[in-house]
Amino acid sequence: MSFAAALWTYQAQRFPLKKTAPLLAVFSAASICVSSQLAGRDLPGWPAFVAGFVVAMALFFQMRVCDEWKDAEDDRLYRPERPIPRGLIAQSTVLWLGAATLPLAAGAVWLWHPPALWLLALVWLWLAAMTLEFGAPEWLKARAVLYLLSHMMIMPLIDLLLTGLEWVPGGGAAPQLWLFLALSFVNGCVLEIGRKLWAPENEIVGVETYSGLWGPGRAALIWMGCVVLSAALLVGTGFATGVGWVTVGLAAVALLACLWSAWRYRATPTAKAQARMDTVAGLWVFFCYATAGFLPFVIGWFE
Repeated sequence: MSFAAALWTYQAQRFPLKKTAPLLAVFSAASICVSSQLAGRDLPGWPAFVAGFVVAMALFFQMRVCDEWKDAEDDRLYRPERPIPRGLIAQSTVLWLGAATLPLAAGAVWLWHPPALWLLALVWLWLAAMTLEFGAPEWLKARAVLYLLSHMMIMPLIDLLLTGLEWVPGGGAAPQLWLFLALSFVNGCVLEIGRKLWAPENEIVGVETYSGLWGPGRAALIWMGCVVLSAALLVGTGFATGVGWVTVGLAAVALLACLWSAWRYRATPTAKAQARMDTVAGLWVFFCYATAGFLPFVIGWFE
């Protein structure tokens, strides 16, 4: 297999662009839009949105690369079908590709507004600490909830950077921005737990999942609680941007669909239900950012 073909297969399995790029485009653009809406400022120019998308793609790829390095031994032992342990592509190649995105991310921020670089440095600092498991890998892995929360803290930090592309040059962040940052934190939990709600027959010895840790029923209930909290923060953000009641209506419909899917998984945790939960988690997060970021403008067009 050629290098290009191997690289294409790697991205399809470990960083699928057809799913990742649209989600991060919405995520980055919505972050900039929410920041401007909360502060009552006009939107920045289009280069801010380009910078946001580039830096979001770079950072999420860097997180994938760090996971490849951190989990290399577990993948070799328990997930030999993955591209690196099966020899499709060398780990060193992936590490070099990740390193190449470092100046790309820094350049994108610098070209738009250099003072925002400190926010990028903050994200990188946390990512490095995460990769090293905060210096206590065994202790942290033995505490699944703390492990989850510590790793998901990178989500509001990334969002602080993305919103900062608007508020740093704009003169400061709006006080209500914490609602959106909290939404990002909870949505990180929604994604992370949702993708690790597996069918019992798919559980792999040595691979940690939340369904394996807590049992499918309890794990589904915890995921449902995260989605309810996420919906509350989405509604709070909606009221802060002036579209609260419309957000309530839309969120209620989407929330019911999520809870229904989780309840079905809880009742019958089949492989099909596992795949559905992974999809629903991603769709919920996509819905949250699209609603928070763009609904005020859609309503404004009709007023």
